[in-house]
Amino acid sequence: MDNSGKEKEALTLMTEADKKMKSSRGFGTLFGGSSRKYEEACDMYVRAANMFKMAKNWSAAGNAFSQAAHLHLQMDNKLDGAINFLDAGNAFKKADPQEAINCLNQAIDIYTDMGRFTIAAKHHISIAEIYESELLDVDKAICHYEQAADYYKGEESKSAANKCLLKVATYTAQLEQYQKAIDIYEQLSVQRYEDMFPAFSDARECKLVKVKDFDSISRLDQWNTTMLLRIKKQIQDDESDLR
Repeated sequence: MDNSGKEKEALTLMTEADKKMKSSRGFGTLFGGSSRKYEEACDMYVRAANMFKMAKNWSAAGNAFSQAAHLHLQMDNKLDGAINFLDAGNAFKKADPQEAINCLNQAIDIYTDMGRFTIAAKHHISIAEIYESELLDVDKAICHYEQAADYYKGEESKSAANKCLLKVATYTAQLEQYQKAIDIYEQLSVQRYEDMFPAFSDARECKLVKVKDFDSISRLDQWNTTMLLRIKKQIQDDESDLR
């Protein structure tokens, strides 16, 4: 079956699921029949979502998974609802990053309500990564890395928390919030901010105004280069003020 055939089958399943939902609002509800029809509709939405995935129609797949998730919540199946919201989020990542975030946040709300903070933290990281790579919103990425770190700390997952905090430190330094970055490094028991770069202790490297010469000897990554250039500019500005 080609992609068009899979998409056609998915649309048929969606129509059947919608009919199940409409019929469940009739007399069946009075006799407790709606629950079974909700379950059948959920199954159809999920099957449709998977057919849409095979057809690479990611938005339609995300929408179908989301409908299944909402139905599960109506039946008080929170865990299944969270799983389908995650499925929806993963599908939307390929087509609509903001909607992916919305679905992931709904899953997070369920997991935190259930006390599953480690899982919630994992998905805060997923949201942070979307803000990093797709939406290019560093401030919001920082917020989600910080929330993930808080949840990991509460669950005594210190290593995972520290990884998130290092991300926060990296981005806050890029935003020139140097004191916050320094505080994080110190919080992680790293001797001092300068000790993160042992080469700084060498007399040659300490002459930060010669960044270009240093870079030609030992190539720096983009983050280090950006930080060094900012320090160089600050030193030059300070020297100008003293003249």
